[in-house]
Amino acid sequence: MSNLHKLVIREWSEADRPREKLLHQGRRALSDAELLAILIGSGSMEESAVALCRRILADANNSLDTLSKMDVNELSRYKGIGEAKAIAIIAALELARRKKESPTDEKKILNSSKRVYDFMKPILQDLPHEEFWTLYLNTGCKLLDQQLIGRGGNDFTPVDVRVILRNALAVKANAIILIHNHPSGTLQPSNADRILTRKIVEASRIMDIRVNDHLIFTDNGYYSFRDEDIID
Repeated sequence: MSNLHKLVIREWSEADRPREKLLHQGRRALSDAELLAILIGSGSMEESAVALCRRILADANNSLDTLSKMDVNELSRYKGIGEAKAIAIIAALELARRKKESPTDEKKILNSSKRVYDFMKPILQDLPHEEFWTLYLNTGCKLLDQQLIGRGGNDFTPVDVRVILRNALAVKANAIILIHNHPSGTLQPSNADRILTRKIVEASRIMDIRVNDHLIFTDNGYYSFRDEDIID
């Protein structure tokens, strides 16, 4: 193994340091391994941070998607990767995932139940637990924000109506869409679903905020309260 591989990043020549390379050549000039090396800062006595990251990536078939599925214990098996470094890698990859899913400057127009289903399906598909989301829209049904309101078990998710309305006021939303999934695959709303929907509709009306719809998701389809004339 070359002497270069045994040096920590700060001991390399400036041309070889990932941080300096990013500063002088831009982030696109760095390889995936170099970007990961910036996150962990140092490797081990046997190999540099970049060499270590190259090895980790090779074990993940050089796929960031595969790497993003590794947990803290799996990453910590590599000498030079402790719990803190493993968490830093996981956090960075999660940010990348959220950026990919976040709305772009070209705001999504969500003016039908099918559009809402197609938009949220990648987030809710195959979940083993229930999640409750709210989409916040302007007057033209363009997406302003999306928020995970609650996460629960197989058949129950705690939902705080105050949180939904506080977020709506913060982004100046004119309308909201309620969404939750049924991991059981049942499309029909429960009595609790109907009561919660009515409660949110009534509370939103006081704030002059319209509830456009409430969708129940499964992996194979959806149920729309508006399409079924439960919400007018």
